[in-house]
Amino acid sequence: MAIRHGNKTYLQILLDPHRAELLHELAEADKMRPTAWIRNAVYMVLELQCDPDRYDIAKAKDELVWRESVRKRVEGRMKSRKKSLKGARAADKPEES
Repeated sequence: MAIRHGNKTYLQILLDPHRAELLHELAEADKMRPTAWIRNAVYMVLELQCDPDRYDIAKAKDELVWRESVRKRVEGRMKSRKKSLKGARAADKPEES
């Protein structure tokens, strides 16, 4: 069963032990985590099996969602830093009597 995880879909797979060992070896040879290797393999097969236009549209939409996610994180960090700086400045001001 697929579960939503933010903008992504979380899938769980079970692999038989000996083929899982092969996966680990291939991923290690490519200096990747096994999950990243599997994700790349799935995307490659999707690209081969799906209509090229449909795949390209889906890929472009995913890239747009990713860029928007990064933009929102950066904006959130900037707001947090500004808030921290304002608090630090207020703490630096001498108290008036």
